[in-house]
Amino acid sequence: MYPNLYYVFEDFFGVKIGFLRFINSFGFFVAIAFLVAAALLSSELKRKSKQGFFLPTERKLVVGGPATTAELVINFLLGFLFGFKILALFIIGSDAMQDPQAYIFSGNGSLPLGLVTGGLFVWMKWRERKKQQLKSPEERVVRIWPHDRVGEITVIALIVGLLGAKLFDIFENWSDFLKHPGDYIFSGGGLTFYGGLICAGAAIIYYAKKNKFSVRHLADAIAPPLMIAYAIGRIGCQVAGDGDWGIYNSAYKVDANNEIVLAVPADFQDSVQAHASFFSQHYGALDSVPHTSFTKPSALGFLPNWLFAYHYPHNVNKMGIPIDGCTDMYCNRLAIPVFPAPLYETIFGTFLFLILWAVRKRFRLAGSVFCLYLILNGLERFFIEKIRVNNLMDFFGFRPTQAEVIAVGLVIAGMAGWLFLWQKNQASLRKV
Repeated sequence: MYPNLYYVFEDFFGVKIGFLRFINSFGFFVAIAFLVAAALLSSELKRKSKQGFFLPTERKLVVGGPATTAELVINFLLGFLFGFKILALFIIGSDAMQDPQAYIFSGNGSLPLGLVTGGLFVWMKWRERKKQQLKSPEERVVRIWPHDRVGEITVIALIVGLLGAKLFDIFENWSDFLKHPGDYIFSGGGLTFYGGLICAGAAIIYYAKKNKFSVRHLADAIAPPLMIAYAIGRIGCQVAGDGDWGIYNSAYKVDANNEIVLAVPADFQDSVQAHASFFSQHYGALDSVPHTSFTKPSALGFLPNWLFAYHYPHNVNKMGIPIDGCTDMYCNRLAIPVFPAPLYETIFGTFLFLILWAVRKRFRLAGSVFCLYLILNGLERFFIEKIRVNNLMDFFGFRPTQAEVIAVGLVIAGMAGWLFLWQKNQASLRKV
């Protein structure tokens, strides 16, 4: 596993760059996911604009004026944070790099560097505006197309989505949150995808209506990017080992060489008993450890065992048992290998993206591509939950996970939306 890019460069290139400890693997892939999604969304919005589904809006802008107080204050704050935390690393040294998260959320830093860098950012903004300043500021009317707003849409989705993902994770683990609130609030992990999807979706709908362009056509344009972004984001979960893995696969075990090999029936219980304190802490009774036995089919014998069972060594959550001889910050692995669920979701998500990308031009009813996205996304998540580890809810006599409930809701919403669009289209044809 590679909790951050430091471990990637050390493993692949044999170099140790301390600063890379601050770039988490999960966050790195989330950033890539947003960039890919933004590029695809821009392409789709341009295509739909050419087809006449979107029209530009006009905005009045004042150009040639001096830098505003708000701009100078924002630039000072950005510069101060950059100097106080980032540039301070060159003074503080390697101690802060050993535990980046603790350093980021601490009060440690360099106040002089923060003030100097903040002042430099203010001067740069003032100088930039000074070069562009006119004798008399002018008011101009500019036409803005939806694809010109992709940057704003991406930022809204990023901020609101992360907040929603964090809130839903807290709600899903409410009892544990009350015991350790700091672990949830100040942790970069613990993000629930559906929380981000729902909250970001609501924010983008509000933004689209405010700026007067079709919500349904926007939804169709954003559906394929959402799916591939999800697939890319799951790569980060797999690489970092952030806990989104599946239940234990008792058909395999970890041998003395830290390799995944076939197990005999007694191996699972032997491992549970050997690490009883760990399993008791996380699952209560030892007979409540979630597991199933699945051996790869003989036709797939050429595939590596870790595709069916993986022990996530050096995982970012520091879950499991200590790794012999490891002295780093991330020195744990799972005692029993689990199904690598994030890897499966990357594969399925990519396949579903290709389906959405292939049909996006064939579906004529505005909103129908997004309805298909809801159905496919819901089905994928519902079935993957069967091998994932998540807290169970009491829901009308059933014991589903939060994600299963939302997944079923998405499928129903997608089917209902499709039926509504079809009936609306039929009614329009009858009028004609």
